[in-house]
Amino acid sequence: QVPLVESGGRLVQAGGSLRLSCAGSERTASSHQMAWFRQAPGKAREYVAGIRWSDGRTSYADFVRGRFTISGDGAKNTVYLQMNSLNSEDTAVYLCNADWDGLGYALDNWGQGTLVTVSV
Repeated sequence: QVPLVESGGRLVQAGGSLRLSCAGSERTASSHQMAWFRQAPGKAREYVAGIRWSDGRTSYADFVRGRFTISGDGAKNTVYLQMNSLNSEDTAVYLCNADWDGLGYALDNWGQGTLVTVSV
């Protein structure tokens, strides 16, 4: 497993946009797939979006589909999350994770995450 570092979170007004980044080492783009999760205060961690490196296939949770876009840059070993039309329910710590070998995400291994706060 390789440490992943999230960045880009900040305070933003409702309706605004942010782009989050998840950077890893040179092995990151060799993983099977990567995903963004989020955890709001007092709530369980939840899946947001994922991307498969081999063909760029993406998946989204229903509550972000059409508003968020996940993308990856293999040369930079970085995955992004473009977030548009933000609302107060998107306030959370956003974390990324990798499925290194196709057997599932390393749900016992998390970074610090990056805090997104949406003001109304």
